Amino acid sequence: MDPVQHGAAWVRCLATGPLNQNCLLVTDAAGMGLLIDPGSDAQQILRMVQGSGAEVQAMLLTHAHYDHIGAVQPLREELDVSVYLHPAELDNYVGAAALAQTFGVTNFQPPALPDKAIHQGQVFTAGAVTLTARELPGHSPGHVVWVGDGFVLAGDTLFAGAIAPTNLPGADRLQLIAGIVHELLSLPPDTVIYPGHGAPTTVGAERGQPLFRRHLV
Repeated sequence: MDPVQHGAAWVRCLATGPLNQNCLLVTDAAGMGLLIDPGSDAQQILRMVQGSGAEVQAMLLTHAHYDHIGAVQPLREELDVSVYLHPAELDNYVGAAALAQTFGVTNFQPPALPDKAIHQGQVFTAGAVTLTARELPGHSPGHVVWVGDGFVLAGDTLFAGAIAPTNLPGADRLQLIAGIVHELLSLPPDTVIYPGHGAPTTVGAERGQPLFRRHLV
């Protein structure tokens, strides 16, 4: 996907791995940036980073399922950056290889533990780019979304026309729906949502889903 501008930020998206998980690179015009959810295909992600001229300041994870963290270790070493994760996701992080095996993935290489914790409302900056962490559990216990200026990196919460699955350990469908309504659908309707899988959508488009209508009246 070609980079998309939102104010001072440029968002690049690369679908990785067999589940087409979206790794996102957010930079300012000078190339200062943040890397979100490097799920697989470390070399492809590195080419995206190098091709953009980005200087990555940190690696931010929405959650710790295997398809979102598979390229963490080689990239943290190559880019020499800290990895941030919500503490409630540590069990998923440590257990990522076991979950991968249940999906038939036998070559998953577990990354070393994250360097630093994420908390509600924490603000990350890289040059002119600002992302704010908002807790949105339901797909997983410590899932966070990253809110920027006119866009949100939603991970596995809200997809185009659907919500993330809630059939994994620690998931809660009602909690997920409530979090989507509170944290995402309360944003301006033209806010662009970059999901963890699939094409971008907007808050306005997703407010029209029948699933959410009764929560928005």
